[in-house]
Amino acid sequence: MAKTQDFTAMMKDFMGAFPVDTKAMEDAFKNTAALNEKLSAVALDAAGKSAEISSKWTKETIAKLSDVSKVKAEPADYAKAATDFASASAEVAAENMAAFAEVAKKVQMDTVELLMAAGKDATEEATAAVKKATEEVTSAAKKASAAAK
Repeated sequence: MAKTQDFTAMMKDFMGAFPVDTKAMEDAFKNTAALNEKLSAVALDAAGKSAEISSKWTKETIAKLSDVSKVKAEPADYAKAATDFASASAEVAAENMAAFAEVAKKVQMDTVELLMAAGKDATEEATAAVKKATEEVTSAAKKASAAAK
């Protein structure tokens, strides 16, 4: 009667022949976590600055609206107050939009800088990993050819 092969033992032997570097996986995870932390810091900083700009803009608008809502002596004064409010609002809007643009520009520059640094690090790590794997495969091949002789 034919004996069934033990595939568990065969797979164990097969997988044991291919060394797995768990340290490389740990390092990759740590590097990814560090990059995510830095990117989160950039995003949170931008969100904080944007909130400050929005808050300041809202306070300035409310202050200007209080002038518009006051009782005027002449009907023409209401039109003047509305015109002054519209003019001041347009000016403040331009200033605040420029401030938002600066925040966005800084986020873009910081993100590109972080990604460039991460890409450089990843390239260096990949080169080192490939070199190490090549050395291990060469060593294993030499051992296998020596054992076959």
